[in-house]
Amino acid sequence: MTLELGLDTFGDITRGSDGSLVSDAQTIRDVVDEAVLADQVGISLIGLGEHHRRDFAITSPEIVLSAIAARTENIRLGTAVTVLSSDDPVRLYERFATLDAISRGRAEIILGRGSFIESFPLFGYELSDYEVLFEEKLGLFTELLKEKPVTWQGTTRAPLNNADVFPKTENGLKAWIGVGGSPESVVRAARHGLGLMLAIIGGPAHRFRPFVELYHRSLTALGSETLPIGVHSPGHVAETDQQAWDEAFPGFEELNNTIGRERGWPPYNRMRFQHDVGPEGAAYVGSPETVAQKIAQTARTLGISRFDLKYASGSLSHDKLMTSIELYGTRVIPRVHELLAEDPGSHAA
Repeated sequence: MTLELGLDTFGDITRGSDGSLVSDAQTIRDVVDEAVLADQVGISLIGLGEHHRRDFAITSPEIVLSAIAARTENIRLGTAVTVLSSDDPVRLYERFATLDAISRGRAEIILGRGSFIESFPLFGYELSDYEVLFEEKLGLFTELLKEKPVTWQGTTRAPLNNADVFPKTENGLKAWIGVGGSPESVVRAARHGLGLMLAIIGGPAHRFRPFVELYHRSLTALGSETLPIGVHSPGHVAETDQQAWDEAFPGFEELNNTIGRERGWPPYNRMRFQHDVGPEGAAYVGSPETVAQKIAQTARTLGISRFDLKYASGSLSHDKLMTSIELYGTRVIPRVHELLAEDPGSHAA
């Protein structure tokens, strides 16, 4: 399989030239411009995450993706992730089938339980139902993907009896499951016949090799065909390693400390950051050559077919994000393909 390289963002609230935080509205407009540039430099996909908190501006990815669809030609349009547990599977399918029509077949969706929980009380769901909400809604959504009348009954929403859902897509809607570190989620992805997207935000890529092997074993046991595996990790590209580190660190520090105060993490510091951007860390921060080498090694180690760089982490300014996107498309991606052609490793399997 050929490795595809994409970008992800949660619409992180950025800082302007005067150092102050820009508005949510401006952040969303900037994301659209960033996606347009990504399309121009040949990046395969832009994925937008759904969050409902002050750090991130994007709560409705498919609306922003529709705006991007109107200004782009080739880039595929996805999520990173959509929180299925606090949404309605029927409405979700309808929205993404509509996006697929607008974009002429470029829509796809990554479904997740959500690593943040703000959407549950916001939309009236109980955290005690965390598991059953995702399992039942995923089961219904995978039935809807078949684009045939659906009969379904569960405990989390009203039943359906031979219900037909519209609009139909022209060539189907591609769907993945986003997985953090749960073997049960890996098996669930295989059981539902969906692609596996590994969110690797800490530690070395080789630590996730058992999940890849479990996914392959599960597909084999189920008699299923080979399905794609992808990786989502944070990163930033600049002309030199030092420049990339110096630009990225404040945003990494700010975001980690904001979340860390909620979750009891120790304060983030430069030593931790330098570990994260090193060979044993999950951050792809550096010069085009450094980032390309690390992506290629991850592809060899895990045998993936897609890598998505979360290019915005914290309040890094829009102009630096645009430079990072341009370098990723024009220099990192071609170099990754060169490296894999020279030494494909397990990626060729």
